[in-house]
Amino acid sequence: MTNRILPEPALIAHDALPPLAGLELARLDWRQDDSGESAPHSAAFDDVYFSRHDGRAETEHVFLAANRLPERFGAWREARPFVVGETGFGTGLNMLCAWACFDAHAPPDARLHLVSTEKYPLAREDLARALATWPDLGGRAAALLAQWPEPVAGVHRLWLDDRVTLDLHFGDTVERLRLLDGRVDAWFLDGFAPAKNPEMWRPELFTAMAERSRPGATFATFTCAGVVKRSLRAAGFVWRKVPGFGRKREMLAGEIPAPPLDGRRTATPWFTPPAPAAAERVAVIGAGIAGTATAAALARRGVTVTLIDREGPGAGASGNPQGALYVKLAAETNLQSRTYLAGLLHSRRWLEALDPARRLWSPCGVLQLATTEREARRQARFLAHHPLPARVVRAVSAAEASRLAEMAIEHGGLDYPLAGWVRPDALCERLAATPGVTLVRAEVTELIPGEAGWCLDLDAPAGRRRLEVDQVVIAAATGSDRFPQAAALPLQAVRGQVSRLRLPEDAPAPSRVVCAGGYVMPPLDGILTFGATFAPRETDEAVLEADHAANLAELARTLPSYAEALAGAGIDLAPERLEGRAAVRAASPDKSPYAGPVPDAEAWRTDYAPLAKDATRVPDLPGRHCSGLWINAAHGSRGLASAPLCAEVLASRICDEPLPLEVPLVDHLHPGRRLIRELIRGQ
Repeated sequence: MTNRILPEPALIAHDALPPLAGLELARLDWRQDDSGESAPHSAAFDDVYFSRHDGRAETEHVFLAANRLPERFGAWREARPFVVGETGFGTGLNMLCAWACFDAHAPPDARLHLVSTEKYPLAREDLARALATWPDLGGRAAALLAQWPEPVAGVHRLWLDDRVTLDLHFGDTVERLRLLDGRVDAWFLDGFAPAKNPEMWRPELFTAMAERSRPGATFATFTCAGVVKRSLRAAGFVWRKVPGFGRKREMLAGEIPAPPLDGRRTATPWFTPPAPAAAERVAVIGAGIAGTATAAALARRGVTVTLIDREGPGAGASGNPQGALYVKLAAETNLQSRTYLAGLLHSRRWLEALDPARRLWSPCGVLQLATTEREARRQARFLAHHPLPARVVRAVSAAEASRLAEMAIEHGGLDYPLAGWVRPDALCERLAATPGVTLVRAEVTELIPGEAGWCLDLDAPAGRRRLEVDQVVIAAATGSDRFPQAAALPLQAVRGQVSRLRLPEDAPAPSRVVCAGGYVMPPLDGILTFGATFAPRETDEAVLEADHAANLAELARTLPSYAEALAGAGIDLAPERLEGRAAVRAASPDKSPYAGPVPDAEAWRTDYAPLAKDATRVPDLPGRHCSGLWINAAHGSRGLASAPLCAEVLASRICDEPLPLEVPLVDHLHPGRRLIRELIRGQ
């Protein structure tokens, strides 16, 4: 073992994330091409996105044929998806054509994963106009347009159909590829011409591509520019000239025989992910939001999942009939805020895809009020530091908040139009019924590593039994650390109680979720839900009148006019008249979830013991983990905004595909972060 000497201790070392902000949309004009048809033209780069006359034929020649995709798709037999990477999403024509090619040639059980970068996303209206050129791609274009994300820097995962996933990485292409956690089989090296957009075609682009390539990954590009050939060769690609399209006599295609090693975790070797392993059968322990979302994510990938819970789906903290889908972002950029914002945007797309009829959720929006001067200043700092699109978050006055909520509100604050509320109990039931998921009502009494997987001893009503699987995901909230393998991960129990009030038909009610110290939601089935109390280290699930009184007091503080309106309508607000539900949530000490492989705690304490004496001396050892054991837990009160994304992170890692978050955020969620922190601090 050798030690690397670092200039300063680092729990998470990575390329600096760009500022959390919205992106500039592409500025287009529509010009006639050689055929006399109107085609999109970039005002910023003075170049066309494609020729309306032959743009699709060019895509098929340059990117599909030169990467030999029809034959490679036809021969694909891997359990993991075939991954196509693209530099410059533009109108999406290349990706939609790759999808059509995949459908035409790939076996029925194959999967395709598309990864594309874009610094200047098109507005949805421009995208729709551009893609309308090809009516036979209309169904695919509609799937893309239905999930088109807001222009926020980061990773946006779209489910185009049951077999095809698209990850849009919004931001500078080089920056995005450096942050990509995943490897690519075939590259579409696109973007505006090197003479028009030299910033993209710099040598760092090809280095990042090489580092994200699988051995033998191919590439194709329309250009033969000298800077491209030199940079490809320097990065390790082998290129050759092949016939170009149309008036272009030549273009480049080639491959990379031996990609360089990924050195991004040199300073933090403990976060090196485990090698891919068999995952035909996976057990998920716990059927709350985290467990059912994980089970559904794995089943969508063809994994046979056994979902185990003693009480069934939606018990515990996931059993409320209504829960707020919201986040509270820090005034200054930090990894936790970035993760939760990504989670909110992910949950919104995920829910829309899962339940387009909106029977399980409502995108009614969330108002986060500034009821104190301190909170008003914090919100002002947040907006100054993070100029996000108004569709994501914006400042509103008290008058505007009142209009949005359709009730009198005394304070202004932040409006999150994409947020809302969810029915957690019904959502868990829906996810547990995903094809490929088998629900077993039992308690896991022991988790035993086997020769080729895990053995789970189950105590079920029908008797004891043993289950053998390839891998296991622990998603048992406060019960997650009862398994010896996860006992070193600190979890904190937090009791919370919501209050429920049945309203008369003509009673006033908010049309948006309103939160400050607590929250109140639009009525569901005539019942107003508000709360919730927050009691760390308490585990009693009995409903308490004192907590109802506390929730009523918070409602009166946050929305005094509304509390008066309820009383004026003759509604009895006495605590003893309220119904409610109490449950215990699980949180981590740093209030971020655990989503990743379970570390071998004793091995980490041995391997990284030098950090306790000198945190700048990092042992040159990758982190050892409990093979095939994962955790998705510690979501606290914001699980609706974090658990679905964490489920997708785990399923992507288990199934050896690109992840839906940047490397620094993936590492931020790694459960081993607490062990390293404790070692550095000598705890």
